[in-house]
Amino acid sequence: MQKRALVVGLGIAGMSAAIGLRQAGWTPVIVERAPERRTGGYFIFMFPEGVRAAADLGIADHLHTRNPEWRPGGNSWSVDRRGRRKPALGLLDAPSGLAAVLRSDIEAALWQGITGDGTEDAVEVRFATTPVEITEGAGGVRVLLEDAGTGKQYLEEFDLVVGADGMRSSVRRMVFGPDEDYLANWKAMICAFQMKEQVPTYEASDSIIVSRPKRAMWVFGLADHAPCAWLTYRTDDIPDRFAGPSIEQVRAAFSGMEDDPVVRHVLDSLEQAPDHVFDSIHQVKMDRWSTGRVVLVGDAAWCMNTYSAMGSSSSLRGGAALGAALREHPDDLAAALDAWEVGLRPYITSQRRSARIKQQRFVPSSRPVQVLVSGVLDLVRRVVHRRLAAEFTAAAAPTAAAVPSGRTR
Repeated sequence: MQKRALVVGLGIAGMSAAIGLRQAGWTPVIVERAPERRTGGYFIFMFPEGVRAAADLGIADHLHTRNPEWRPGGNSWSVDRRGRRKPALGLLDAPSGLAAVLRSDIEAALWQGITGDGTEDAVEVRFATTPVEITEGAGGVRVLLEDAGTGKQYLEEFDLVVGADGMRSSVRRMVFGPDEDYLANWKAMICAFQMKEQVPTYEASDSIIVSRPKRAMWVFGLADHAPCAWLTYRTDDIPDRFAGPSIEQVRAAFSGMEDDPVVRHVLDSLEQAPDHVFDSIHQVKMDRWSTGRVVLVGDAAWCMNTYSAMGSSSSLRGGAALGAALREHPDDLAAALDAWEVGLRPYITSQRRSARIKQQRFVPSSRPVQVLVSGVLDLVRRVVHRRLAAEFTAAAAPTAAAVPSGRTR
């Protein structure tokens, strides 16, 4: 009989793990608390590790990327306190191999992977379903599941439970302990959403940065889609994200900056957006990502937070690596989970540490830090843009006509 695994969460980590499990010969079942598949999502980067993992999972051909074509002078601008714009180092300028995507682009590709392409059976997905209780026995894991629509609860047994239900994972709370044991508070907030239109006077694919000490606003331009906005600010007073209108909290955080046309346009666009993400920023730190027959993947296990820009890539890599470890150790689950964690943890640890440095780029902690970061990035920009301009010129130059080797009199 094929081994069965319950995957909790239909996000990037959950679908990646389900495909990896299926590749290893397992039968995954996904439960998702939402009543239907979410199709929205803001702009994210896919690093080379994520692109390779997408290929390993067999979804690369389904993945739509949206990198703007680079042009002389660059596609990114920073705006100073006087409203003046100057060229900036875009996040897509370096390093090479980054893919610009919407979260929904990755999830759509993964969805095609789990629903099958005619060569494999579709993965079973149960919407509006959540685990209520997880109990491990000698030969498996008994899970009490609840149907949110009917309130009906029922028991089911699996050989493995995969918690892929995000930073505030219910699987982690039930099996490993309360959130406060694992969540490190970074004293910062994030708001992200898809805009309907670009900021006036900017090109459609331009990216715009308005950075001040402890608060910053980024507009990410895309090749074939309206831009996405990403706002972040530092605060010692982390609010309940459900207490009061989040838009009012964001406006209050950026008060005094509304004279800037970019800031004003983005805040007005937030008012018009059909949905947005608003949340506090944390990292998840765990000494071990599995116990017995329960394993955590993605943000549930190692959330590096949004400043790392590695969440999606690490989730893809984690799911692909889990499948590979199960294939290498088909008859020893403990050995497979050990090998998976030993192979993945150094990469996760290094990326998590780099998030603190990246945070200073995204939202500097003070005016001196802002000046220092701006100066360093401008020096890097000059070097990078010089190289990109040379490559652009070489690619645009017409092919020289072949010159005859001989001369005719």
